[in-house]
Amino acid sequence: MSEVNYFLNLHLNNEITPYLLNLPITTIGCSAEANISLPYGKVDARHFRIERRGPTDFFVRDLRSSSGIFINGVRVMEAQLKPKDKIKVGEFQFEFTNDDKVLVTKAPVRQLQIFFKSKNIIWKQVLETIPNMARSSYPILIHGPSGTGKELTAQAIHENSLRFEGPYVCVNCSALAENLIESELFGHVKGSFTGAISDRKGAFETARGGTLFLDEIGDLPYNLQAKLLRALENKEIRAVGSDKVVKTDVRIVSATHQNLFEKIKSNQFRSDLFYRLNVITINTPALNQRMEDFDDIFFNLCKEIRVKFSYKAMKLLKSHSWPGNIRELKNVVSRASALYGNQVVDEKMILSLVDFSSGDLRNYPETSLILNKKANLVKEMEKSMILDRLRANKGNQRKTAYDLGMPRSTLNDRVREYKNELVSFEKSMEITN
Repeated sequence: MSEVNYFLNLHLNNEITPYLLNLPITTIGCSAEANISLPYGKVDARHFRIERRGPTDFFVRDLRSSSGIFINGVRVMEAQLKPKDKIKVGEFQFEFTNDDKVLVTKAPVRQLQIFFKSKNIIWKQVLETIPNMARSSYPILIHGPSGTGKELTAQAIHENSLRFEGPYVCVNCSALAENLIESELFGHVKGSFTGAISDRKGAFETARGGTLFLDEIGDLPYNLQAKLLRALENKEIRAVGSDKVVKTDVRIVSATHQNLFEKIKSNQFRSDLFYRLNVITINTPALNQRMEDFDDIFFNLCKEIRVKFSYKAMKLLKSHSWPGNIRELKNVVSRASALYGNQVVDEKMILSLVDFSSGDLRNYPETSLILNKKANLVKEMEKSMILDRLRANKGNQRKTAYDLGMPRSTLNDRVREYKNELVSFEKSMEITN
């Protein structure tokens, strides 16, 4: 006979969110450290807990809360739970159930699309707590090197939050000119500055009822940090050029690859804004710190992009230091698909796909052999690919650079470097810019 699962179902905004009670003790409250972290409401940080004392024996206990807990309308300090018992805690309604009935819910339990079954112990523990973090209303700061999936983590938080039906809006604080960031965040009214030909809603208004993701928050200009802090503290904004104050309704998730403590010391980042954003912290690890997951990540990317690698090729890739993290790995797989099509990518082809200039593979026997005996292999393959694409594009360097996935300036340098080898091609066809 299969084991019966028991759930604590949260009823909120005409939605049901089921929490599986699979721990000996499950703590519930508005603290981010609680097993079930509630949105902000009239509950204590650790309000109550549910203890499992047997396969079907569950007990609820009040943790000296200020407003108490009510079972079927009766206040209790401790009581045994039975299926279909109603639990009222502050503003929140729960129901204790088992899985004898199919749960009907508008807020199903979601799986994170960021390799939830990670083999890295530390990252696995973080991933397992993300659903509870997501269901709280506290700001979250995601910290980690570039290319480690910070934006993907932010999307997973939104998808697992109680705001999942609302909009998800991303603002990259490093990608906008300083004079445009304020308008991007708070909006503007017609005529407030040159080029403001009509009223425009900012990200805070566009993300109303949902999640606002502030990427690269460390690059936010210092003079705007005070305005962002005021918007977070007062939950209100004022559009550029307007004297009207608008109440906000967003959940803030931010991310950075920078050391904000160092920026605070150098007076480049406000400490009060940092502590406002850093209520909950998630650290995304570099790829070389979670190589246990490399095979799963690599196979998923290959399946998505539809490219095949030989075993030896994959072995070479695993020996790389991956300074660009998962983004670099995805670029390598994409480049392989573009250059080699339906071929199986072998270890010789890898040398044209990955930058091994750091020398991190010198001690790898098979790579050492290739590098020693065929030192010019990369250049020969590169020349061949450049020549093939130039011929296909009738000498058009702009299109060739796009096809090869390299900057046009780099292609110009390569053409000059290989001029003697390309002389016959240049005689037969004018290479155009």
